[in-house]
Amino acid sequence: MLRLWVWPFLIFASALVSGVATAKPAPARIVAVGDLHGDYDAWEAIARGAGVVDAKGKWAGGSTVLVQMGDVVDRGPDSLKIIHQLMRLQREARSKGGQVIALVGNHEAMNMTRDLRYVHPGEYLAFTDRDSEARRSRIYEANKTAIEAAYRSRDPKMTAEAIRAAWIKETPLGMLEHQSAWGPEGEVGKWVIGNPAVAKVGDSLFVHGGISAKYATMSLGDINLAVATALKRRDETPASIINDGAGPLWYRGLVTREPGDEATVAPVPAGAAAPLTIDQEIDLVLTHFGVKRIVVGHTPSLQGIISNPGGTLWRTDSAISRAYNGKLTYLEIVGDQATSHEVTRPAGKPWG
Repeated sequence: MLRLWVWPFLIFASALVSGVATAKPAPARIVAVGDLHGDYDAWEAIARGAGVVDAKGKWAGGSTVLVQMGDVVDRGPDSLKIIHQLMRLQREARSKGGQVIALVGNHEAMNMTRDLRYVHPGEYLAFTDRDSEARRSRIYEANKTAIEAAYRSRDPKMTAEAIRAAWIKETPLGMLEHQSAWGPEGEVGKWVIGNPAVAKVGDSLFVHGGISAKYATMSLGDINLAVATALKRRDETPASIINDGAGPLWYRGLVTREPGDEATVAPVPAGAAAPLTIDQEIDLVLTHFGVKRIVVGHTPSLQGIISNPGGTLWRTDSAISRAYNGKLTYLEIVGDQATSHEVTRPAGKPWG
């Protein structure tokens, strides 16, 4: 995809928001829901099953703290519908003494940095309006010279008609509106920037991917500030905290260690001769943040929600979306007790 010529008119700046997202005092009940990937029907079934929304989709959780673990988007068609409901629930829960925390996942960061590999066609369609086709044509004409030059740099023999047809194919209706909304000053982009990457609620730490030894010496506020800053800048550099395999949005090393997978390669702590084991790294994070358990998404498990033997690491990504057809689950934490729950998947056909 020719990003350079699709996006030149989408230049944004944003006021930085970086909440630590710590609920004080510890709530009586916490509900954590894993990666949703555009499946609104699954999300609705889970939210109702957990008692945090009523039949009309309004907040019914009272003082419950709901944590959505990130990766609302991509792979399914109804991401925007889920996002809009989470936005509304954040307001409604606050007025009822509860809280809704929506974590930043790696797929939210990908959408903000224009990595659209996993965007479902239905996600673009959700952003269309009656002016979308005319808007796309206007943008093409405004950037025609640059677009033609870009295509001909790859194939000098391309005609103007062929170039326009290729660009239209690579720019489906709704894509331009989608990326405008996902810009730092767009409706969705501002919301994502204002959400935390890591949240401490009571004696539990919530993060989409995981906290590696590389970031385990930072405070919650510093991690969230770094993520928000990178999102605001749409930072595409590999070393950025939002792209780093050892960073909080991508790291799987608290779950597994796989040779060749940079997101599972544990960094060597300063002054150490070798990486920590999984158990040692979990203990490091627990001690640094003063918590009893770490709750993550990102690494799917078709078995449902699972924990390590000591109950210090809980995995909530149960492949909820119909893109994976896993189990519909949520994790409930009441006092010192963490319990996984499963609800029935609503009837529906797999997506194309």
